[in-house]
Amino acid sequence: MDVALPGYESHLTAPKMNSRRHWAGVFCSSPLEPLPDPHPASAAALGMGMAWCSSILPWRSCGTVLWGEGTSKEKTQRVLDQLMASLPVGQVWGGDWNHAMQGPESAGSVAGRIAIKAEVAHLQLKTVTEDSPHRIAGLLSIDHIAVPEGAEIHAVNRIIAQDQAGRRLSDHDAYTTTTTLT
Repeated sequence: MDVALPGYESHLTAPKMNSRRHWAGVFCSSPLEPLPDPHPASAAALGMGMAWCSSILPWRSCGTVLWGEGTSKEKTQRVLDQLMASLPVGQVWGGDWNHAMQGPESAGSVAGRIAIKAEVAHLQLKTVTEDSPHRIAGLLSIDHIAVPEGAEIHAVNRIIAQDQAGRRLSDHDAYTTTTTLT
């Protein structure tokens, strides 16, 4: 099943999680120029004069098929090494990172969090969602948006993934930011 948002161009990962879902995608209201997937679970594209990347990073129980052997930290570092080989400094990077950037850690590992934060700093980005709530009370989001350090943040919003009857559509919520990039 292809994903479409009216009024948006998209670039989705070539590999799929299963027959109905891509790993990640980039959507933009302006024309997009797809870039090679920097990792099978990451999509990258150029749009609006800058690079964008959406990634799913390993989680504690992710298995080995896409992520390889090792601890959560080792799997996360291996994926980060692949990403850093192609992600430019000062782009926008986000997605399901499967790690809270502070507070209790429930999906990833503290060592993985430290590795992600180091790469965010290396890319000269700031994670604007690190204080955003998770769907589970008392936890912080594992889904993130990182923007260039000099960006002015106007708003960070959480969109609860539920239908009109209040039924969950996903185990993740969506997060948006209104930002002026300088």
